[in-house]
Amino acid sequence: MAWYLLAWQRATDFSGRSRRTEYWMFQLFNFLAALALGLVAFGCGAIVGEKEGINAFAICMGMFGVVSFIPALSITIRRLHDIGRSGWWYFIAFVPLIGGIILFVFMLLDSDSERNEYGPNPKIPGRVGVIT
Repeated sequence: MAWYLLAWQRATDFSGRSRRTEYWMFQLFNFLAALALGLVAFGCGAIVGEKEGINAFAICMGMFGVVSFIPALSITIRRLHDIGRSGWWYFIAFVPLIGGIILFVFMLLDSDSERNEYGPNPKIPGRVGVIT
């Protein structure tokens, strides 16, 4: 959970690097939060009526998507920095069929072991904002 909170604290920080653990823990907890919110919204809306349940679900999921977009974007860009790529590589996800696969593979790659143009390796202990 600490990784998830760290990603939210660094939500507007598009510089620097984020390690794989920070990225994937954010994705996991973001998915679980969206799932829980969706179930609660759908359940509460279903009590009122079928159509209202679907509307409540859509509204809640839309609001959650809008709120979590910037932190998700910033952590993805920092993760790309961690493997030595520019944040502009994010746009490869918009290439039909293979773009999303390429971005997914990038997110799986290990960090650059040394300092790169985006900063020091976040795996080195003692760095501010890093959970060891």
